[in-house]
Amino acid sequence: MKTLKEILPFVEKPSRYTGGEWGEVECKPAKFNYCICFPDVYEVGMSNLGIKIVAEAIRSVPDTCVDRCFAPWPDFGTALKENKIPLYSLGMKWDLSRFDMIGFSLQYEMSYTALLYMLDLANIPLKASERGDEFPIVQAGGPCACNPEPMADFVDLFTIGDGEEVMAELAKLKLQIKNKREFLLKASELDGVYVPSLMDVEYNEDGTIKGFKGKTYVKKALVKNLDSAVFPRHFGVASTEAVFDRGIIEVMRGCYRGCRFCQAGFLYRPVRARSVTTLTEQACSIVRHGGFSELSLNSLSTGDYRELSELLDSINEKLPDIKMSLPSLRVDSFESNYAKFARQSSITFAPEAGTQRLRDVINKDITEEEIMRGAENAFKLGYSSIKLYFMMGLPTETDEDLKGIANIVRKIKGIYGRIPSRARSLRVSVSVSTFIPKPFTPFQYEPQITAEQVEHKLEVLKKELFMKGVSFSWNDFGLSQMEAVLARGDRRLGAVIEKAYKSGCVFDGWQQFFHYDLWLKALEECGLTPENYTREFGEDEILPWDFIDIFVDKKFLLSERRKALNNEVTGGCLSGCKACGMQKVFKCDIK
Repeated sequence: MKTLKEILPFVEKPSRYTGGEWGEVECKPAKFNYCICFPDVYEVGMSNLGIKIVAEAIRSVPDTCVDRCFAPWPDFGTALKENKIPLYSLGMKWDLSRFDMIGFSLQYEMSYTALLYMLDLANIPLKASERGDEFPIVQAGGPCACNPEPMADFVDLFTIGDGEEVMAELAKLKLQIKNKREFLLKASELDGVYVPSLMDVEYNEDGTIKGFKGKTYVKKALVKNLDSAVFPRHFGVASTEAVFDRGIIEVMRGCYRGCRFCQAGFLYRPVRARSVTTLTEQACSIVRHGGFSELSLNSLSTGDYRELSELLDSINEKLPDIKMSLPSLRVDSFESNYAKFARQSSITFAPEAGTQRLRDVINKDITEEEIMRGAENAFKLGYSSIKLYFMMGLPTETDEDLKGIANIVRKIKGIYGRIPSRARSLRVSVSVSTFIPKPFTPFQYEPQITAEQVEHKLEVLKKELFMKGVSFSWNDFGLSQMEAVLARGDRRLGAVIEKAYKSGCVFDGWQQFFHYDLWLKALEECGLTPENYTREFGEDEILPWDFIDIFVDKKFLLSERRKALNNEVTGGCLSGCKACGMQKVFKCDIK
């Protein structure tokens, strides 16, 4: 502690590393000690709702303790190494190696090297095969765990699907079983648990997967009643400003829409909602304990919550001074009575594609008329800034589809020009990201566009979007390509990730720290190329994640892919059950 006190004044944002946040649950050693490790900086991790829910779930089990740790910024990480101080938890100030289990939340593929960075700083061997009983069990969950294979070398146990119930079961099991091997064997019997050491992968000569051996079937964990599921009554307030400095409630889990590119829309099926009464109680508790002035109503598509107007009125009645944020409103669900609670000057819409044909391809079931109506409603309420999100490189995309993005912008500008008594000029921000094919989507088979194709598409967009009051931004191709590689990767990528980390790759999701050349070198040294994973996958090919069952049938995904290539719209769940496979394990509230 004395050395830490000498170090902290000389690093950026020392409060990242001190703990003691207002409202944080006090940690005391228990029979089972678990540390949530978030492989990104403090400000990002403190904004994450998922780790708060998991912590609450484990704490619901007697004789447990949950602490937390975030990835130190490079200045503090270097200071820890130079002073031989192991990475520690914020609550009890324990070395991570002292815990019974440490769990990583994998929210983003480009955080994989940060996991190795944290293990390294904690003096814990990187590979699971090199860790004996004296080291904690390394567990990982979160959305990226749906394809755990790239990180299989480093993680003892993955939790796949909804985390709260399975993590509570794992805590109970670890209280009973101390031996690591015996625990992993027993844990693998739980729904949602994957132990990589219990499965082997065989490859064909061309690098494709020949088959799996061992425990080759894993079902995702599924919380069937979200309204009664565990949820924290209050949050610790970050000691330095968090990325999202507000209270958060989870309105519902899952999405009705069925966009063919959206991994979350398939992973988190089916839709499960919390009641207005439950959500109002949670909102009041979180806001009053944390002193928040803003509350975020989170879900994949909050506008589809069937009682949203009632919920907004209920929260507003109890918390009249609170600003409410609805971060995931779709264009066609935007209504003036929703927006009046937001009290913002900027609105965000995500049409995703510039033409109706391409929106049909991706099953984005909105029309241009709905886009324009949403924009007009916003402008009439006083909004003077609009952010539009699109993708490029979607399957079947042409230059005409790209030009359609500019046509949408022109029409929106025209609508704003007809609004009387405008207080200020309209600002339009257009952001275009490169499409990344993701597991468990109908587009999991699609190739990713090349650097040359990206260059051409950007030239088209730059020319078309050269307009007054319009800003245009796009993401780095190299970063998108590596995200695609890690998203669709197999177990061979473990060696690549380790080489990339040891050559200096950490915080890859932060543009200033991303080293594309080092990733390419690591791939080459392992006998691989990005094209091994960004190519088109065969429909009859065994995919690295095929041993995992998320209850959405593969034949349904294939059917959706073929419909996409024929410009056919399926629509979402609200227009009738599409028989995706969920109905075999869950009675969906759809007729």
